[in-house]
Amino acid sequence: MILINGEPDNRINVQDRGVQYGDGVFESIAFRNGTAEFLQAHLQRLMLGCERLKIQLDLPTLQRELDNLLAELQADQVIKIIITRGEGGRGYRFAPEMHATRILSTHPMPVYPESYDQHGIELFVCSYRLSINPALAGIKHLNRLEQVLARSEWQDEQFAEGLMFDTQGRLIEGTMSNVFIVNNGALKTPKLDNAGICGIMREKIINLAGDLGIRCDIVEISQNDLLNADEMFVCNSLIGIWPVRAIPALQKTFSRRQLSDALLLAQKNMNRI
Repeated sequence: MILINGEPDNRINVQDRGVQYGDGVFESIAFRNGTAEFLQAHLQRLMLGCERLKIQLDLPTLQRELDNLLAELQADQVIKIIITRGEGGRGYRFAPEMHATRILSTHPMPVYPESYDQHGIELFVCSYRLSINPALAGIKHLNRLEQVLARSEWQDEQFAEGLMFDTQGRLIEGTMSNVFIVNNGALKTPKLDNAGICGIMREKIINLAGDLGIRCDIVEISQNDLLNADEMFVCNSLIGIWPVRAIPALQKTFSRRQLSDALLLAQKNMNRI
């Protein structure tokens, strides 16, 4: 199903700034068991992205269109929301009164091996480095070329995900996930002030750790921190939590999984509204 500005369609104007410049934001939402999971958190991040990019979004209209779409869904799906600045002429300058384009679409839920949850995954280390840009850090803007290029570095099914560092050598995220390490029973996750996406599941895990009395520090993480970690896992709102078994390029294996397993169990039972 695809809705463009509330109407069934699968085409947008070639002058749309989302096509011309990647000028917009998006969200991917899991619809499982009849529920759009963490919907309000996704919408809040969408609005934050629009505010950061100065895109004028009619949120009540988007909400009505989303409600209509949700009423039609039966099977588990991925709902993707794309908001562009709208249609405009050539040049980077945009008119303040531009009307945003709203694109809602549904897609099959990705299927991953059960072993990812049960036995953990192996990570590839991407050579592509994330640029430092505080103005765009945290939001889910449409320009994903850094992730596209990083994900193109490996084809081996041995690796379920790839790690991305910034140009200063700091660990930031996976190509499609946020990362956590565990050291001496405490969680650490990278600061995302200069690069990366502030993921919805990342936020939920930080809050969940607080509820469970687990220390969680948001800090800069180096490769040495990674090598000294006891455990590691990656997460996003579609996959949940995947424990990490090994990072072959760094000759690093993780044998302890007490905390990541506990969080995985808690995450599967958390309130997803």
